[in-house]
Amino acid sequence: MQAANRLQKALKSGKTAFGGWQMLPGANLSRTIARTPNLDWICVDTEHGNISDDSMHDCVAAIAACGVSPIVRVPEGQHWMIKRALDAGAHGIIVPLIRSVEDAKNVVKYSKFPPKGTRGMGSPFSMEKFSHEIGQMQYFQEANDATLVIVQIETAEALDVVGDIASVPGVDVLLVGPFDLGNSIGHPIMKAEMDPELHEAIAKILKAAQGAGKSTAMYCRDGVQARYYADQGFSMCSALTDAVAMKVAFSDALEAARGGYMHAGVQGIKKGVEKMTSS
Repeated sequence: MQAANRLQKALKSGKTAFGGWQMLPGANLSRTIARTPNLDWICVDTEHGNISDDSMHDCVAAIAACGVSPIVRVPEGQHWMIKRALDAGAHGIIVPLIRSVEDAKNVVKYSKFPPKGTRGMGSPFSMEKFSHEIGQMQYFQEANDATLVIVQIETAEALDVVGDIASVPGVDVLLVGPFDLGNSIGHPIMKAEMDPELHEAIAKILKAAQGAGKSTAMYCRDGVQARYYADQGFSMCSALTDAVAMKVAFSDALEAARGGYMHAGVQGIKKGVEKMTSS
């Protein structure tokens, strides 16, 4: 199973794993994103995205079928939410708004089968998202080591104890949520360049994770920012979000179709001159 988890393999290789972020429902959209060359993972976002439980199952299956790791961000670190994501066959989960060491321990407990946790066995869907050759018993025996637990550090409370959270057994990755983290520490992202205090907080998270031998992830707005954080030592970076990509692509296409602002201005002047000379 570990060999089938593309994200886990990438993290263990020491190379940065680049991924996409899906907020809109649809298995066809999942497949379209997953067919991007060299993509390691896709986050199926059920926290802020427009993705229901049944759509999440479809997206996970479509992503896995393309050889990319489906990672589900659950709305909250509740037992049933984590269970549904893993039972769908997610190769890992992302849990937002962690605030304490106890929160992190609970996430691990809910994500693991006994004796490491309290996850119940019985899903007929999870094993096939790794390999059609894996049966239910093999999944039960290997899932604890083959699925990733990713906790988001995006609150001032979590930042204060980030070293202790990073040291929790079973936590694999600390993911920085820069927007909520900035809001929580009093330095919201209001422009392209973040405040120095937020940069320092992000560096603190990276250092804590590396000190505990854990991976660090970053939610990035685009590929340029993903490259920047990969160069800083982050081992998992998102390169683009579907909703953002569609808006940017349509805006760029429309501007090109209209000839850009300069072209539109020239055309306006030309028409004005033609009107004056013809009257």
